[in-house]
Amino acid sequence: MYDLPYHKAKNEDGIKEFISRYPFAFLTGCDSENKPVATQVPVFIEEKDGRKILRGHIMKNTDHHKTFLRNENVLVVFTGHHTYVSGTWYSNPYTPSTWNFMSVHAKGVIRFLDDSALIDVLRMTTLHFENNNSQSTTIYDNLPSDYTQRLMKAIVAFEIEVKEIDTVFKLSQDRDLTSYHNIIRKLKEQDESGRAIAAEMEKREREVFPHG
Repeated sequence: MYDLPYHKAKNEDGIKEFISRYPFAFLTGCDSENKPVATQVPVFIEEKDGRKILRGHIMKNTDHHKTFLRNENVLVVFTGHHTYVSGTWYSNPYTPSTWNFMSVHAKGVIRFLDDSALIDVLRMTTLHFENNNSQSTTIYDNLPSDYTQRLMKAIVAFEIEVKEIDTVFKLSQDRDLTSYHNIIRKLKEQDESGRAIAAEMEKREREVFPHG
């Protein structure tokens, strides 16, 4: 990742909130031949005995399942909104354009869990996306048992003990105040991603420019 101090997230609660807001992550690793594999799955962060744990589930007997059985070291990448930033928006317009984005990289060790843990993960995942509506027909406990038994034979739960977290929240922190304000104004005229990045920049303005 970019290793620039002004693009790093310093607030641990803010990092956890970002992971919770954008749980559909890239889960990546390398197989026995050092070939990269990746899959995208919803992953949820928890605290357990002072450790950060990511939990989710994947299909069994896929290339990534077999890879993670052989090599327990994984990288989980969480990404949010991102957007183009034109150099013409700076106070000095003779400047290269760039891209603003937010990303969290979690490195850790994966292990696969039993069926009881899989049921917990399935409940947690569905409740999250069903806004905690326990009456939803998609909740594990409300599905036909013959269906869930077939389903569970095809998937497996995992947990990842996070060993290291790195971040890049690249939000024009290295620009002057005039440019910063102009970038926000221009991004508000863009699509959803542009407006979302503008809102993140506004939230951080006092931190970036504490003296105004």
